[in-house]
Amino acid sequence: MAARTLRSLLVAAALMLPAAAPGEEVVLGLSQAEIPITATFTGSEILVFGAVKRFLPLPDGPPMQVVVAIAGPEAPVEVRRKERRFGIWVNTSSVRIGSAPSFYAVAASGTLPQVISETEDLRHQISIPRVMRTVGAASDDPDAAAFTDALMRIREEEGLYQILENSVAFDDQTLFWTAVFLPPRLTEGAYTTRIFLTRDREVIDQYETVIQVRKVGLERWLYTLAHQQPLVYGLMALAVAAFAGWGASAAGRVLRG
Repeated sequence: MAARTLRSLLVAAALMLPAAAPGEEVVLGLSQAEIPITATFTGSEILVFGAVKRFLPLPDGPPMQVVVAIAGPEAPVEVRRKERRFGIWVNTSSVRIGSAPSFYAVAASGTLPQVISETEDLRHQISIPRVMRTVGAASDDPDAAAFTDALMRIREEEGLYQILENSVAFDDQTLFWTAVFLPPRLTEGAYTTRIFLTRDREVIDQYETVIQVRKVGLERWLYTLAHQQPLVYGLMALAVAAFAGWGASAAGRVLRG
């Protein structure tokens, strides 16, 4: 029943759009456009769904494919290498990644090599390696690529980078949908969501929207207090720690007595 309802909504949305230039266009929807982060936030699954609006009959040739890419806020990252020296682990070298998304997921209706060419990947920066750039020490370090690969591997293990091949359902070359799980460790900010339609591994249309991830409630209040009034935040943290210590001591005396 839910699948039939979703299909009906997508078809209706596609039919209600005004006419445009001949071609094929994306009609996009999201299960939610804003994700609140609370103290009990354990992650959230986003349903990305849409339809293809056509102004001409379905052309002959290779079938159309869909790629969905969701990118979190970008920031520089310092990647350090540790080695064991004299029985302890120490940092021996580092590479600065000039710009790396805090979260990145790319889902496709097939495998990435099947749905997008290397040229189009380079132009639109769709795959994970294409969205990352090394600067600074990386240009002089012969192992710069190894540092970048290590960062990607670590974030993949943490669920922050996801490659979801063959995960976009595409019904009758018209309706598509996929689900992407956003893990608990999310950076607050705008998450850019891009949809690409491809045929014969070439991009024929794309659509972009934004998912907002924001702290709310107590999380928002503590975050704002820590950044705007750090002295007050520090004093409050000391008071809470002192009260917790006194409470534990009092409870111990009651139990012993």
